[in-house]
Amino acid sequence: MKRTILSLACTLAFGLCAQAQLPQAPADFDQEKEGIARGTVELITYPSTTVGVDRKARVYTPPGYSPDQKYPVLYLLHGIGGDENEWYEGGVPHIILDNLYAQNKLTPMIVVLPNGRALVDDRSHDAMAPDRVVGFEIFEKDLLNDLIPYIEANYPVIADRDHRALAGLSMGGGQSLNFGLGNLETFGWVGGFSSAPNTRMPQQLLPDPEKAKSLKLIFIACGDQDGLMYNSSRTHDYLAEHQVPHIFLVEPGGHDFKVWKNDLYIFSQLIFKPVDMGILHQYGEVPENLRGGFGGFGGPRPGGAPRPAAN
Repeated sequence: MKRTILSLACTLAFGLCAQAQLPQAPADFDQEKEGIARGTVELITYPSTTVGVDRKARVYTPPGYSPDQKYPVLYLLHGIGGDENEWYEGGVPHIILDNLYAQNKLTPMIVVLPNGRALVDDRSHDAMAPDRVVGFEIFEKDLLNDLIPYIEANYPVIADRDHRALAGLSMGGGQSLNFGLGNLETFGWVGGFSSAPNTRMPQQLLPDPEKAKSLKLIFIACGDQDGLMYNSSRTHDYLAEHQVPHIFLVEPGGHDFKVWKNDLYIFSQLIFKPVDMGILHQYGEVPENLRGGFGGFGGPRPGGAPRPAAN
């Protein structure tokens, strides 16, 4: 069985730092199962003062959703070639989460799948053109000033930092690290999956690393064959150097949804609850000689592999 390498760098509430060999999620974790309750995915439009048009997003509400209950929110961002449909069609988060709810492994949450390209024409054509890529930078304002307020006005959510999470894949992973670590008062949980070259240099992400220690969780993950590993590993190295608690997960695979679905599977089980490393340890024992103390353990860094275009 292929296994992942987990680095728990100065791990949060447990004071544990370990590098453990862990298998990936179960083989059928992303397959529809019969006889379980299912969440609902709807396509919404929200007014964007940032862009000047109405914009689209998908919203997943969990099984048993009730307007009388308040929920935390995960904002889940796509890659450079995607839009509000990419996660839904390629990553099937609704199926992954439904299956986890059936096993009582998640805190009930709302998940928002936005279009992270904040332009009047926000479709994915000519995705690499500079005048198109700039839309991913503009999205920070759209997210903070338009989308989050819309979600909090139209869904029963807990509207504070500790109940907002931001994560994404590739370009969206870079956005999540940039926006999440750049707005520590807004997001309590931040995840970067195979983050792309739009990821700011660590010193720009966190000029004052001490402030990031107030976050509930920083989660960084990347496939061991991904040519964009350097974005994740340099961020991990900086956090480890400054003893900022975080998880760095190196798993088998490249720059694709096999990796990103696994990341969502793990990240979703960690958020909106006390950070329980047992959720990860259940996949494999942490060797006794790797327990205790601070360290900067990381997975293998591929050398000489061509760098693919950011997704």
